[in-house]
Amino acid sequence: MTVSARDPGLARVAEAVPGVSRETLDRLAAYLALLERWQPRINLVSRTTLAEAGTRHFLDSAQLRPLLPEGARVLVDLGSGAGFPGLVLAMLGLPDVHLIESDGRKCAFLREAARVTGTPVTVHNRRIEAVPAFAADVVTSRALAPLDDLLALSEPFLGAAGTALFLKGRQAEDELTLARRHWRMQAEMIDSITEPEGRVLRIREVARA
Repeated sequence: MTVSARDPGLARVAEAVPGVSRETLDRLAAYLALLERWQPRINLVSRTTLAEAGTRHFLDSAQLRPLLPEGARVLVDLGSGAGFPGLVLAMLGLPDVHLIESDGRKCAFLREAARVTGTPVTVHNRRIEAVPAFAADVVTSRALAPLDDLLALSEPFLGAAGTALFLKGRQAEDELTLARRHWRMQAEMIDSITEPEGRVLRIREVARA
């Protein structure tokens, strides 16, 4: 039995994101199958999470979809890795998604996953600091850096009206406290639907203190 067949996480995406079509779920399943094939050659995700990838990676990413601001079009995903959450959100309907990843092998995977699933995205094979600034409606990141550093990396893309959605773990509250020493922001902490200690930070009106 394949990982895709025994992991219920993909089916739960339809619960987390109302209105997801069967076609979209099939594209996510094709993405998961590609991840399984590439994982032995490239360390795309933690080996211990591969058996539950549908929940640990796909559903974890999809939970951001209902949290996006209404009308959001341009999304920048920092340190995309294997495409979580950025590529999943592109498959769920975001029309202009930019995946920033410095590892060339992971970028090759991202481009192949986009090709196989027919998902239009822009892959930037550069360090985040080297990508020319442009305005985005949303900036996302998952397991990349402490919040203070994430806000600095996001600043060239966020603008005054942008929203940041960061998937965080048990240290989310402490990171938020430390970041407030250098940043002014409106921040919400939302419980993750996939991890008991996980949190989603939704941050708006970001400015340096």
